[in-house]
Amino acid sequence: MSQNFDEQQLSPTARLAVQLLRIPSVTPDDKGCNQLLIDRLEALGFRCEVMRFGEVNNFWARLGDSGPVLCFAGHTDVVPTGPEENWQSPPFTPTLRDGLLYARGAADMKGSLAAMVTACENFVASCKSEQRQPEGSIAFLITGDEEGAATNGTRKVIDALEARNEKINWCIVGEPSSTETLGDVVKIGRRGSLHGLLTVRGVQGHVAYPHLARNPIHQAMLPLDALAREIWDEGNEAFPPTTFQISNIRSGTGADNVIPGELTAAFNFRFSTELGETDIRKRTEAILDGHGIDYDLEWKLSGLPFLTRSERLIQAVRDSVHAVNGVSTHVSTAGGTSDGRFIAPTGAEVVELGPCNATIHKVDEHVRITDLDDLSLMYEGIIRRLLGS
Repeated sequence: MSQNFDEQQLSPTARLAVQLLRIPSVTPDDKGCNQLLIDRLEALGFRCEVMRFGEVNNFWARLGDSGPVLCFAGHTDVVPTGPEENWQSPPFTPTLRDGLLYARGAADMKGSLAAMVTACENFVASCKSEQRQPEGSIAFLITGDEEGAATNGTRKVIDALEARNEKINWCIVGEPSSTETLGDVVKIGRRGSLHGLLTVRGVQGHVAYPHLARNPIHQAMLPLDALAREIWDEGNEAFPPTTFQISNIRSGTGADNVIPGELTAAFNFRFSTELGETDIRKRTEAILDGHGIDYDLEWKLSGLPFLTRSERLIQAVRDSVHAVNGVSTHVSTAGGTSDGRFIAPTGAEVVELGPCNATIHKVDEHVRITDLDDLSLMYEGIIRRLLGS
């Protein structure tokens, strides 16, 4: 049952989440979400630097000048809603039903952003009351380009930081990592993602005269089957085996009596630290060459695999989760890519901790409203364990 709520009666974290959720920041337009966060952080003493690349607004914020640097990373952009009439309530009108807060971006990931900000507010307030300074710096790296092309967002901000040798030591990405209960799963790494676009060239002709043509569909079947059957690696203690999946095949002229002259096939590798990008390319091309087909192959790397090994960071996350809700955290590298793939190559240790992910990108996306406050406490606990005196 829907409930009308008085925004002022909400907790500070839920109230900030609602303010963010009202903004229809479909990727790559943040529509003012970034400025809302900047205003809150500047009030705490953060130095905020807007970094716009192309049509994308990003910002970098930092409190403190010394190391180590603990960075909260996330995105204000959301995926499109789909037909709004399919939603039980308007996707950009935050609605509370049975303890669940519904809106596009509630779980992915404006709820996390709100929790990050209030965690910092509470930590800074406690430092002032106790007359002490954090042992290091807190930073925010926020983009409006995670759900889309991801070319003018975190990738470009990291390039700018690297150019001036400004380093992140630890990074908490607010992606929705949990499954059943808040904090039951955190991501300590991600598989790499490598895309291939294969073009097989044949000779167009009439289906009744196949000896005068060369069918690229027939030519492609055996090598694609060989790629699908290949065992690329066995994985390791942190990652499952590398997978190969064909995502699209196109051919034909639209007429059923014409042998087409060309076939294109799109495929993707999700690969572990057991296998390098160069190895995948060489083995793929060797299989294609072995079948004697006439082809072109274009490659696109979306991200390399990364794995966090810092026991201090992982233990800080585990302890903070357990202190809030008593949950024993399971670490994982499953799932798709995240912006952690751009941050980890700088040497930063990256962990993803966020709300339950069952409804992300779906109609009626939602988050438990109590999870927002608990997540804020978890983030605050991580700050205290890493930067507290």
